[in-house]
Amino acid sequence: MALRTPIFRLLPLLLLSISTLAGADVLDDILERGSIRFGVAEFVPWTMKSKSGELIGFEIDMARKIAKDMGVKPEFRLYPWDEVIAAVQSGEIDILTGGMSITPARALQVNFSRSTADSGVSLATNTSMTQNIKTLEELNSPDITIAVVNDTLAHSVTQTLFDRATIKVFTNAVQAGKACVEGKAHAYLASLTQARFLALNNSDKIDLPVKKPLLASKEALAVRKGEQELLNYLDAWVTARQADRWIATTRDYWFSTLDWAEDVAK
Repeated sequence: MALRTPIFRLLPLLLLSISTLAGADVLDDILERGSIRFGVAEFVPWTMKSKSGELIGFEIDMARKIAKDMGVKPEFRLYPWDEVIAAVQSGEIDILTGGMSITPARALQVNFSRSTADSGVSLATNTSMTQNIKTLEELNSPDITIAVVNDTLAHSVTQTLFDRATIKVFTNAVQAGKACVEGKAHAYLASLTQARFLALNNSDKIDLPVKKPLLASKEALAVRKGEQELLNYLDAWVTARQADRWIATTRDYWFSTLDWAEDVAK
């Protein structure tokens, strides 16, 4: 008599097959339609609007390079930062390129590629408002207002290091940085690069009191859960572009110079 395999024993294999096919379909769909959808949020110098209204920046260059290497056209969709993960999860976009720091909490929501760069959280301060403050502990006071962008790694750091300060939450980096420059906030907690850029562009008003990151982190590309074939491609892409130094060279241009600053819309 032939042995019959209980259906419940086959379910794991069936689910694995379905998951694998679903992941392959996402990459196949991109290649079939000839375009790939990137989700971005405005952060200097990752994504910015030029004087002509076009999107420019490090992640824009990276997205264009990914699309070119894949043989498809890039499509960009601009979101408030706190909406980008939802856009990935819903399938509105294929890849999130927004310089997102890898955290365990985010890894429950999206799948991260290999790390593209080291990053970290730093602090920019309004010079005149904080000239008598000598330590970080003095900033952790109800009398101190700290600007931060919602749902960023910096936002979570404020809740730990500055739990007694007044936290002013913004939806984008332009508004948060402006609050610090205009004296509406004593400090701006952001990525190390953003803090440096704000100080460089406003050297008469903004200072960098801490030279090293308050918290080190790593950035990566992100895709929707289950999109394994697309994730495999991105891992291979990051490996290849780190090996030929394309990522490092491009990052140096955007993060170590201001050659591009004249093109940015004010």
